[in-house]
Amino acid sequence: MTGEVFVYSLIVLFGVFISAVSQVILKKRASVKADSFIKEYLNAPVIIAYGIFFAATILTIIGYRVVPLSLGGVLDSTSYLFITAAGIIFFKEKLTARRCVALALIITGIIVFSV
Repeated sequence: MTGEVFVYSLIVLFGVFISAVSQVILKKRASVKADSFIKEYLNAPVIIAYGIFFAATILTIIGYRVVPLSLGGVLDSTSYLFITAAGIIFFKEKLTARRCVALALIITGIIVFSV
């Protein structure tokens, strides 16, 4: 992997990470009861979350200018790791044996592809 591909891979990974952050914000906000349809979607956390999604999309577009598509898919799969970690930290979700096996398979796939 060249230095340029590495740098752009980090850009894609950062985009994947902030996309996970955005999903956490939206999930937190979904648990709050809104007075109206408008207030449900036009409030600061939701607007910020969608702004973060937009930034993640831009970062992915920038990253894919250099990162091969075959590597991009592998980098995108790290979102499952970020989302699982966020679920455990912010939503007190349980880390079950089934999730551990799934995460191990994802990590194994990432390692196999990168070797």
